[in-house]
Amino acid sequence: MTDAPLIAILDDEPEIRRLLSAALEQAGFRTQCFARATEFEAALRRITPDACLIDLGLPDRDGLALVHRLASDSGAVIIIVSGRAQVQDRVTGLELGADDYITKPFEPAEVVARIRARLRKPAQGTAQRPQTLRFAGWTADFDRYLLTAPDGTETPLSHAEAEVLRLFTDNPRRLITRAQMLETLGGAAGDSFDRAMDVRISRLRTKLGEDPKNPRLIKTIYGAGYIFLAEIA
Repeated sequence: MTDAPLIAILDDEPEIRRLLSAALEQAGFRTQCFARATEFEAALRRITPDACLIDLGLPDRDGLALVHRLASDSGAVIIIVSGRAQVQDRVTGLELGADDYITKPFEPAEVVARIRARLRKPAQGTAQRPQTLRFAGWTADFDRYLLTAPDGTETPLSHAEAEVLRLFTDNPRRLITRAQMLETLGGAAGDSFDRAMDVRISRLRTKLGEDPKNPRLIKTIYGAGYIFLAEIA
């Protein structure tokens, strides 16, 4: 169990914490539970969770602000688990960097399945993908969620941004459709997924120093998808 992925659960409802922790530990994960954002943030100085389940209705911190900070500073998978069921809440959460959004009430088995999908590793015996790639003078380190510019400047990647960049670098100079993004990255089809992808790609372009009017690396094919134009080294 020591090598099992660690899932951090942040929710002020004891029964929700108990339900999620029991389901995840039964599925082979390790868990740590927190009732307040301050406890959770303090724990991040000593633990490195593989995924975080974040409630938005926290007593001591705005949940969306916390999601945004985590997406900027952490390589963990971020899944919002919230009673806020409005489409705009879902869209905002995904735009701020969450990888997924689950509304309450939920089935614990669904939460387990979504975490497994996000943390899925290549099957044993298959070739492992290199975790450091170079393209157009840039270096992407997918182990450290770090992007290094040609001048040596380092910029952190969120898990969501790294997922999209990995999809591009796995498929250079090939059209990647929205349907392929949905199948590979997971999520629910619809406007919220499309908008979240647009935001992630926009952030990637910014971190890659792209001119939005004349991008050199990520080209939009309107009505079709995207093409990553760089050669991979």
